[in-house]
Amino acid sequence: MPRFYPDIMISDCWGSLGDKTFYHRDGRCYYRDKSESAFPGTDGQLDQVALHHRALEAWRQQEPEVQRIWNEYALTVPSSRLPYDPKTSISGYNLFVSAYHGFAQLGNEHVPVPQRKGHFPVFALDFLSATVVNDVNLLLQFRSTFSPDADGHRYRYLLKLQLERPDYGKNPGLMRNFLALPGSSGDGEVVEFLIRDYRQIWGFALDNYQAHCRYLLLDSETGYRCRFKEKSFVLTCVF
Repeated sequence: MPRFYPDIMISDCWGSLGDKTFYHRDGRCYYRDKSESAFPGTDGQLDQVALHHRALEAWRQQEPEVQRIWNEYALTVPSSRLPYDPKTSISGYNLFVSAYHGFAQLGNEHVPVPQRKGHFPVFALDFLSATVVNDVNLLLQFRSTFSPDADGHRYRYLLKLQLERPDYGKNPGLMRNFLALPGSSGDGEVVEFLIRDYRQIWGFALDNYQAHCRYLLLDSETGYRCRFKEKSFVLTCVF
């Protein structure tokens, strides 16, 4: 993996340029040939591409004044990508697309109106149980915790999950998205996720799994999402 050395003109690189992709590891910048694949994608991936294209087209259809408002609201939203400079912000386009995708994940795809992104409440999920349903689905239950002043029912949990063999490490590329079942998200309530055909998703059947999770909140009023939290634990399937 060739290392990139900064100079007086270019101090750092990230992302892809031409046939090269720049990435960071242990605080150093490296580059590699940009991978290309003829694989068209799974049905789920193609659905996500189509969704993103609809979001792009919806942004293009916005009036210039509406786009200006989105850009104004985006100035207070720090970027979550490199170089993580707190003085930088995202664009109005990014904010719009984020809201569009968020509403789509909530099952309410529509063109969002400009809204400021406020602060999300303090929250946490604590694992409770894993129950096999109809021999093919896995029902995961967690206990939800919110800060005292938060309206937890305004939000919906989104879980990014990887099930692995015990003691195996995390691979974000194997994580899949699951939206919490409706009805429970308040403080102290049980939040449920139904993982359909869970054995087929990860390719093996076990009684005990190493679970790697990333979870976040989706705001049902704005479509925005917060930064994810991470959790790993061992679960035992109850049949």
